[in-house]
Amino acid sequence: MTERSTAKIELFDRSEYQRRLLQVKERMAVEGLELLLLASPANHFWLTGYDGWSFYTPQMVLVHVSESEPIWFGRKMDAVGARFTVYMGEDRIVPYPDEYVASRERHAMQFLAGIIRDRGWGRAHIGVEMDDYYYTARWHQILTHELPNARFHDAFLLVNWCRLKKSTKELQYMKEAGRISAASILAAVDAVEIGVRQCDVMAALYRVTIGGTPDVGGTFPCKPPNAMVNEICSAPHLSWSDAPLQKNDMFYIEQGGVRHRYHSPLSRCVYLGRPSQKMLDTTRIIVEGLEAVLSTVRPGVTLEELEAAWRRTIARYGIEKDSRIGYPVGIGYPPTWGELTCSMRRGDGTVLEPGMTFHCIPALWLESYGLVVSETFVVTDRAAEVLADCPRKLFHKDA
Repeated sequence: MTERSTAKIELFDRSEYQRRLLQVKERMAVEGLELLLLASPANHFWLTGYDGWSFYTPQMVLVHVSESEPIWFGRKMDAVGARFTVYMGEDRIVPYPDEYVASRERHAMQFLAGIIRDRGWGRAHIGVEMDDYYYTARWHQILTHELPNARFHDAFLLVNWCRLKKSTKELQYMKEAGRISAASILAAVDAVEIGVRQCDVMAALYRVTIGGTPDVGGTFPCKPPNAMVNEICSAPHLSWSDAPLQKNDMFYIEQGGVRHRYHSPLSRCVYLGRPSQKMLDTTRIIVEGLEAVLSTVRPGVTLEELEAAWRRTIARYGIEKDSRIGYPVGIGYPPTWGELTCSMRRGDGTVLEPGMTFHCIPALWLESYGLVVSETFVVTDRAAEVLADCPRKLFHKDA
């Protein structure tokens, strides 16, 4: 019988995972939690290294204050992937049988509740991610029924806040993702021509997103790009079609380069023809506002101060924008690369610290098209360091 491979995909040192776990436990202590149940795949990756595309079935990471390592809990066939990716040993990988998958008679949360009882945690103060995409009402119903003596608390975003400041290694991956992101946008710009289908432009972008650059490989993003043409790009979150491009088409593209699940978003527009003066002027205002934000970035400044710098700039031209202009980014799993913790908007007093990474996207969606120039940046000891090298302008091709 062939021995099972002990190969590991090691993106971070064990010491980094241990520092992350300590951060989480410190927050758990503040909240009075003894056990934390995490449903978010992004938080699974950050705390354990697990990176399987298996979150369509129930899986959890458990953190107990008295345990030196987390526990990965998931489907039996996915335990193999856990062995390759998590930093913990075999004893911290707890699978459930396949009979609990897509069954009308039993559910994986029943199996998990049994594990919690068997470990003596049935009366614990348990934190769960109540508003996470992957923690369903059904999961909560089963857990509270099966663990009647436990006290459940909302711990949504507890780990997300710990992820806000990136380590040196995380920033390396973010910067590599930024290089891929810029190359992907430029590949799309090159592909835009009269008669070329919108989908073929996006195929050119995806080729670079996945292939990366000569020095670093890319991979698939956590969500498709928002890429729209003409009046469709007056809506921010739609998609391309297979229609051929025509003269005077505006192509709006928001996408992200990816390196080891770390995303660096970047947005630009391409106009097929000679853009109007209004298009050029509006893009110039967006760039001026974006650069006002970037020049305001430094440790100690709040997110609402960044938004105020943008608002003051565009107000000089009689423009108003009522939606946020940015958010923190990093690890991305469906459906978002956003960290969900804070926003560049009026009233958000989150204080900038070195190592935080944000996507500033001051887009303007007008009646017949949209315009955007965005940047992902890291807060350094003194300023903002932009992660992609891409001209801040409305790209256009005379036709």
